Amino acid sequence: MFKIGEFSKLTQVSIRMLRYYDETGLLRPAQTDAYTGYRLYSAEQIPVLNKILFLRDSGFNVAEISEALKHSSSDFILRQFEKKQAEIKDSILSEQAKLEKIALAQKNILSDKNEMHYQVSLKSVPGHQVLSLRKIIPDYYAESKLWQEMSRFVTEHGLSVSQDTFSIYHDPDYREKDVDVELCVLTKKTGNDCEGFVYRETETVPVMACSMVYGPFENIAGAYLSMADWLQKHSLYRMTGQSRQIVHRGPWNEDSSRNYLTEIQIPLEETT
Repeated sequence: MFKIGEFSKLTQVSIRMLRYYDETGLLRPAQTDAYTGYRLYSAEQIPVLNKILFLRDSGFNVAEISEALKHSSSDFILRQFEKKQAEIKDSILSEQAKLEKIALAQKNILSDKNEMHYQVSLKSVPGHQVLSLRKIIPDYYAESKLWQEMSRFVTEHGLSVSQDTFSIYHDPDYREKDVDVELCVLTKKTGNDCEGFVYRETETVPVMACSMVYGPFENIAGAYLSMADWLQKHSLYRMTGQSRQIVHRGPWNEDSSRNYLTEIQIPLEETT
């Protein structure tokens, strides 16, 4: 079972939305701890959550989603999507994004499977001497601007740094806004801290769960779901600390997003 913060990180859905789905009856926690009152979720609830998200992003309201969840037949869902398509086509051009969500949801319902598989491996990650930049950014997409700021600082100060870089996410859960992220660039030399840039030694992580993600950044969400399934099957471990992300191949060295290679890392500790 996963605590609500852990489930939030693995599904990339905020705690606020998970609590809302609990209040509206769309997705109740699998269990509630009798002593602490903590909400506990299971990996088996992820497909239901995915269906809720697809329907929500396609323009369905809570009552419509609740009704759809009562029907296991794909035909009923497909009829609902066809009805919603007709409504959206009559609306303004800004509704086009919802049509794309509907098409994606229909494809997943018909195939009823996720063809992507992600392997999870364990490794020890040593501490590193890094040049660090930590800020609260509007959302995860704004991280690219932070990397531009790092690149500017390195260039302006003529610093000698490694091509090895990674991001540390300090929030204990997935955030829709105000994301606490730290960029780290490996360096052999230290200097004076300034302009928010800090030289420091990152923490050693004895056990890190790692998964490689090939292709566009949109595929990262699938890797987190595989990580959730792996963690539930390997109850010896539980999540701890701050997750990391390494973009081995990205926009700066690959022309096509199909060739991107991203590594997600989640620190673990053994359960007692």
